[in-house]
Amino acid sequence: MEDAVAALLSAPISAIERLSSRQKQVAAAIIDGIMLPFALWCALVLRHGQWQFDWWQFWPAFAATLGCVPLFARLGLYRHVIRHMGRQAVAAMSLGITVTTGALAAVAYLAELADVPRAALAIFWLLAFFYMLVTRFSVRAYAEAVARGAVGRKPVAIYGADAAGAYLAHQLEHGRDYRPVAILDDDKSLHGGVVAGLKVLPPTALRALGEEHAVGEVLVAPRSSAAERRHAIEQLEPHPVRVRLIPEIDAVVASAGSAEIRDVNVGDLLGRDEVAPLPHLLRGSVAGRSVLVTGAGGSIGTELCRRILSLQPRLLVLLDQSEFALFQVEKELRHQRDRDGLGAPLAAVLGSVLDAKLMERTMRGYEVETVYHAAAYKHVGVVENNVIQGIKNNTFGTLRAAQAAFAAGVANFILISTDKAVRTRSVMGASKRLAEMVLLALQDRDGAPCFSVVRFGNVLVSSGSVVPLFLEQIDKGGPVTVTHPEATRYFMTISEAAELVLQAASLAKGGDVFLLDMGEPVNILELAKRLIRLRGYKVRDEATLHGDIEIHFTGLRTGEKLNEELLLGDASFGTDHRKIMCADEACLPWAELEAGLAKLERACDTYDTAALKGFIENLVDGADLADTLRDLPARSNVLPLARGGGGGGGGGRLGGYTTRRNRLTGMRPSESGAHGAVNPRDT
Repeated sequence: MEDAVAALLSAPISAIERLSSRQKQVAAAIIDGIMLPFALWCALVLRHGQWQFDWWQFWPAFAATLGCVPLFARLGLYRHVIRHMGRQAVAAMSLGITVTTGALAAVAYLAELADVPRAALAIFWLLAFFYMLVTRFSVRAYAEAVARGAVGRKPVAIYGADAAGAYLAHQLEHGRDYRPVAILDDDKSLHGGVVAGLKVLPPTALRALGEEHAVGEVLVAPRSSAAERRHAIEQLEPHPVRVRLIPEIDAVVASAGSAEIRDVNVGDLLGRDEVAPLPHLLRGSVAGRSVLVTGAGGSIGTELCRRILSLQPRLLVLLDQSEFALFQVEKELRHQRDRDGLGAPLAAVLGSVLDAKLMERTMRGYEVETVYHAAAYKHVGVVENNVIQGIKNNTFGTLRAAQAAFAAGVANFILISTDKAVRTRSVMGASKRLAEMVLLALQDRDGAPCFSVVRFGNVLVSSGSVVPLFLEQIDKGGPVTVTHPEATRYFMTISEAAELVLQAASLAKGGDVFLLDMGEPVNILELAKRLIRLRGYKVRDEATLHGDIEIHFTGLRTGEKLNEELLLGDASFGTDHRKIMCADEACLPWAELEAGLAKLERACDTYDTAALKGFIENLVDGADLADTLRDLPARSNVLPLARGGGGGGGGGRLGGYTTRRNRLTGMRPSESGAHGAVNPRDT
């Protein structure tokens, strides 16, 4: 019954909304053309004090009121949306009615209408203004009342008793999706007050709001900083509601209360305010240059391409072995270029970094000056089951690309590396550490490009990231799978990672290993719990049997570490950017590394998996691949690392490790009092 009544009441508003803007303007003009002469007739009746009089003699005055309808149109009155009318519309009404009244006085004087007293003109002004004001605001109030009573309108609370919260409440009142019932704030001085017609309550009132109004969501009004957003989330997290965010107030304004409302993500939980990039570092190795990005279709590669294109390179070359990924990134970048009026040409090259001739031909042909080497197999589980291809692509692909850069006269070559390369327990991490070692060793050769490495941890929302997996599992009702209750990981937003990589490239002097400040490591179990709670669910465990979503522990996968690290050596140095450090790490001379790589490549080419473990552990400082050994079903076409020792001549660690001097200062850590051992997570 209530639904039928609501539908009946909303029918007039629905009919009006179906009209075009032009039709609404014409309808308003026709109604004014009827009501303005009626207002004059009422004024004359009130002034004369009788219903019966010869009103036909006043026809010039009635015609004058009709003639003023175009005046209202000229003043823009009919362009104002009734649902959002404000002071400008009232001002236009006052001006239009005043001009109309003046026109009536002139017509009465010129037509010698002696029976039109001056008092009637004053009464007309009041009646016309009252009519136009009351009718329009009555329609607005009726539309708002219909919206408030709309079927299926979700009751919500708003967090933030400030101007942004008040504006959000006002806008939601005009929409048909949400019905705000209260405003929450942790400022005790505001509790009990009224903002935008809603009572201000503490977050602890959410349970009562849930019972009384069925509030299951809280919308956080736009916050000015990531720290404020994180504070709001922390206030709401303990309560059984879904927390959602309004990204920017501009989105609310543009959509009149129907802005994109998103769930909390890990970036909000981390609460990191991204440091503004230093323009001269951002442009240093890109602006006006021919730039090649390998792995351009991947998450990091694509973001790098977006940033590079906006910095006006002379040419941007995209290389990827996935045809679909290359097609997608090229299409996106062409759209970005046309949309933003950027002039840089694009070149898309389909192929593998293992193709040495293709790499050299590409770099020579396009006169590449800067290479961002992002091409890699990065998923630990996949590489552990495909160790040959993992080592070939990550290690020897980097070697081929670096040799091509050497031959083509490239100025800068930047490798995108990972924290999994530090004291690795996986073949993927070992392959990336070997790639780092290749560049550090090649740097000492005469005429080498400026080789550098940028090492960082997990990137939020990148392909294969744990965060999208958690959210997908939560939306499906669980269970959420966590490897280990004590596992921690570093996280960084993809935009911040790309900006820092570009800036690190401008700081490079040759043979540098840059570390990006990833903040504090995040406990994965706590992250999963917070995401569950902020989605409005309860974690189901032994203490809360009536919870909604369970967490299952799957155990660390082969090659995974409990805690990741960024620093392999004992020291790191500050740079011109406070979030970029340079590590001082040991490296092998190229002659020794080249011999070891030759044996490793022969083992890969012959699929001698028994030899790989020994070679890797001999070459890679701190590598421990014991956990990668396991039997696979005989029917599997996957060749795992074999049990046993080094085989194939892999015994005995290669010697000759040297500590590289800090290329930014030219001194070892002990030679400079300005640089001490710094833990990257404390910087």
